[in-house]
Amino acid sequence: SDTELKEWWTEIKNVGHGDKKDETWWYSLESVEEVEKVITTIIWVASALHAAVNYGQYSYAGYMPNRPTISRRLIPEEGSQEFEELVDNPDLAILRTLSNQFQTTLGIALIEILSRHSTDEVYLGQRATSEWSDDKLVTEAFERFGTKLKEIEK
Repeated sequence: SDTELKEWWTEIKNVGHGDKKDETWWYSLESVEEVEKVITTIIWVASALHAAVNYGQYSYAGYMPNRPTISRRLIPEEGSQEFEELVDNPDLAILRTLSNQFQTTLGIALIEILSRHSTDEVYLGQRATSEWSDDKLVTEAFERFGTKLKEIEK
């Protein structure tokens, strides 16, 4: 019966994911269990999944041949001059498809930035300031949440 929660969920479905609004897999948000599943998924995506995808990518993608940002040529069709070049000198053919120096530098810099932790990063279960809420029930619940996260981490 929480109208604000329902409006939030409707906005997520219809505005945030308007292209997917008619999918049948959306929760109806008619029970506490469904709210728990939604919030758990959001926390997972915004924290652990995001960290797993971003923070580990530089060690692999920071070496451009592992993950080029662009290919400047299509895969050559058999019988074409480009295909013959690929057969005769595959190293040269591949090098001709890769990004130029500027594009490569830009791509690697972007991957490096995405892989770094921010100097002012606030982790799940933490707050940058203690003044974020005056509600004692909220701050106590947040402290219990942080304690539970520390237990899980151990």
